[in-house]
Amino acid sequence: MWEIFHRKPPQPQKVTTGRFEIEQNGEVAYLEYSLSGNILELIHTEVPDKLRHLGLASALAETALRWAREHNLKVDIVCPTVREYVAKHPEYSDLVMH
Repeated sequence: MWEIFHRKPPQPQKVTTGRFEIEQNGEVAYLEYSLSGNILELIHTEVPDKLRHLGLASALAETALRWAREHNLKVDIVCPTVREYVAKHPEYSDLVMH
């Protein structure tokens, strides 16, 4: 059908979504992300009540930021928890999109 219009179909952009997870005592804390090209969007952190105050949100943020650095990605931070983590750990600020 595309030949009729003499143009090529658009190239699909690969977008991957997922979660970094930590499981403890049958409960899961996670950080949702979306990866598009070389941009890792950190969307939302969720820590169940029973797992709060154990440093899991910070561990998730650090894991995601290290992973971004290892894969030469820039980070678009939507999640306030991750934004707060980077504010306290400026060694990751070079990854953040401005």
